[in-house]
Amino acid sequence: MPESARPLVVSVILNTNRREDTLECLHSLRGGDYPNLQTVVLDNASTDGSPLAIPSAFPAVRLIELRENRGYAGNNNVGIRAALDLGAAWVLVLNEDVVLAADAVSRLVEVGEGHGKIGLVGPMVFHSQEPEVIQSAGGMLDRGWRSRHEGQNERDQGQYREPRLVDWVSGCALLARREMIEQVGVLDDRFFYYWEETEWCLRARRAGWRVLSVPASKVWHKGVQRHYRPGPDVTYYSTRNRLLMLDKHGAPMSVWLSASAEIARTLLAWTLRPKWRAMRTHRDAMWQGMTDFLRRRWGMRPAPTRSAERRVVP
Repeated sequence: MPESARPLVVSVILNTNRREDTLECLHSLRGGDYPNLQTVVLDNASTDGSPLAIPSAFPAVRLIELRENRGYAGNNNVGIRAALDLGAAWVLVLNEDVVLAADAVSRLVEVGEGHGKIGLVGPMVFHSQEPEVIQSAGGMLDRGWRSRHEGQNERDQGQYREPRLVDWVSGCALLARREMIEQVGVLDDRFFYYWEETEWCLRARRAGWRVLSVPASKVWHKGVQRHYRPGPDVTYYSTRNRLLMLDKHGAPMSVWLSASAEIARTLLAWTLRPKWRAMRTHRDAMWQGMTDFLRRRWGMRPAPTRSAERRVVP
């Protein structure tokens, strides 16, 4: 495809006090081989000098300073809408702690433009500290609608070569087609953080769009390493938002029963078994996530109430 015909890609990067990571991400984008690329950086009230350092180092980058924190979903929606206003044919949503190979964007666009009705494409994501170890080769949902990363923590030995259909792609780096966004909408900001990209991909697939993983496009992600242990906030959001996704997309009763049983077993184990004493804060977060789903309380996790804590303390 001649350079003059390359569709406009607008990258959207959300930064929260990660100045050096964001600058490294921008440097990797600038060093890439895709010729028709613009960038929007969303700054989430950073106090580390990011709002001055970013435009100083990259004058062509459009910096948007956010007025409120609406999480990964809501904050990125500001950038996605800005990218569409700029005329983007594709929107590249990136975490600030991602570094891209020089041909990462061009390979994503090549696949997206060349294979039927494709709505989202994602690169092969590697661990930053172990550059040959896969973090995600796309994501799948099992029969119980539990999500998993394909190839997670496997050493790359060429086991993933060709673009392939997946259920979802990692939100740390994904390329979304304009027409798909215009049809199905942006990220659902009720999720705030966690499961939002999975739900977006599911929504796109149900509208007839395809989601592909592109192993030839490579990025390295610093945020999640092989032995990553998420905190209680992740337990809260993963519990509440998984239930929200089941509800939004009309999961069958068998999936609801499986999810409910899984939550009940985990709560009981983390409450009654002494070996799980260290998981008490996660237990409280899971309980809170479940009750907030029932109360239809979305957005940022509120501080746990004393009454909620008492209900689960043995």
